[in-house]
Amino acid sequence: MFAVRTDVELKESLLARLADARAQTDTLFDVVRADSLYDRPIAERHRIVFYLGHLEAFDWNLLREPFLNRKTFQPEFDRLFAFGIDPVGGGLPVDQPADWPSLAEIHRYVSRVRQSLDDGLSAAFSFGAKLHDERDDFPASLLLNVAIEHRLMHAETLAYMIHRLPLEQKHREPGTPALVARPVAPAMLEIPAGSITLGLSRIDRARFGWDNEYEAHHVTVPAFAMDQYKVSNGQYLEFVAAGGYENQALWSENGWNWRAENGISHPAFWKRIGKRWYFRSMFDKFPLPLEWPVYVSYAEASAFARWAGKVLPTEAQWQRAAYGTPQGSERMYPWGTEAPGRMHGNFDFHGWDPAPLSAFPENRSAFGVTGMLGNGWEWTSSVFGPFSGFKPFAFYPGYSANFFDGSHYVVKGGSARTAACLLRRSFRNWFQPHYPYIYAGFRCVSQ
Repeated sequence: MFAVRTDVELKESLLARLADARAQTDTLFDVVRADSLYDRPIAERHRIVFYLGHLEAFDWNLLREPFLNRKTFQPEFDRLFAFGIDPVGGGLPVDQPADWPSLAEIHRYVSRVRQSLDDGLSAAFSFGAKLHDERDDFPASLLLNVAIEHRLMHAETLAYMIHRLPLEQKHREPGTPALVARPVAPAMLEIPAGSITLGLSRIDRARFGWDNEYEAHHVTVPAFAMDQYKVSNGQYLEFVAAGGYENQALWSENGWNWRAENGISHPAFWKRIGKRWYFRSMFDKFPLPLEWPVYVSYAEASAFARWAGKVLPTEAQWQRAAYGTPQGSERMYPWGTEAPGRMHGNFDFHGWDPAPLSAFPENRSAFGVTGMLGNGWEWTSSVFGPFSGFKPFAFYPGYSANFFDGSHYVVKGGSARTAACLLRRSFRNWFQPHYPYIYAGFRCVSQ
């Protein structure tokens, strides 16, 4: 059961969450040395400096007119920093550092927007603005949740972008204590046939969801078997050693062409020095931890699964294994109803890198499948698309609909850099199949 909170408590909670989300992204920009903010660590993305202005511009463009009724003061920056780039946007960006405003100009814009937003929110709530109003197309609670979660999603995007920067271009942060790596034996667990709920009900107004999370519906899932743990670096190393990247029969046509055209021969987070493999972490490189989950693209995960005589799970299979029970009921989280905490998994910005597969035994579903939330998103074989009854947000119509193109795949779960609020059962993330930089692993199923 959820405790019913007063409007005042909800307002305070939303404003506190917005402040916390800002702190997360502010900290990320501080990791990058000032002379590297105009770098583009991933060719398909904007330069880092864009995101410095984008996060405030998004909030300003979202909230300024429908909720705060404030006038713009620098419309050219509102437009410049409005929209990001999708990795399959049709060609690489060609802008140069000199095409962007100076850091001083951007910081002034960010500071003024943030102050205007805070003043406007304070005034609106002081004069009794309601969080929920059935007559309002853009209720305050919805807009604020969008602003908060948009920023938190970018906190993860920025992390994997900054991950690609050379180590000398970052301010090293203190490392987190290493977790004990207990060896785990790969095993597959039987998941009996049953029904699972995908999506969020529009009737449930107490919970926020993005447009692609609606409408809730039931799916009957036939019996299958699933890997108990994510595929590890050690398991994937066997695939590499067996010539998996040279065997065209294991790859889709598009996947093979991507591999060949880009010279892909191993995961993007690995680096070979002499005869030894190393892992490239956020602030260091060290011998490849075989007991950590491997991070790869969809194309690489699919090739491994075919090599292993298995397949990637569908979104419904993943959901069934994570939240279903032998009795037919569904859990809020794989482990039960308790809100995600540090004992449950590697998420919510507590660390930068993966943890051993055995590190969080409490992160276990009713069927015994382990580590389904955190420690790396998990690829599914489901193409990202709308559920029946889909309605785009009128104020952000392209958030999901622009990616219903048959070229993106659903990922579920979360990574070390995923905020706890995004670990809800209905949340759906998605990426294109040839994007190797994200914190995403996988596990396999057999029918």
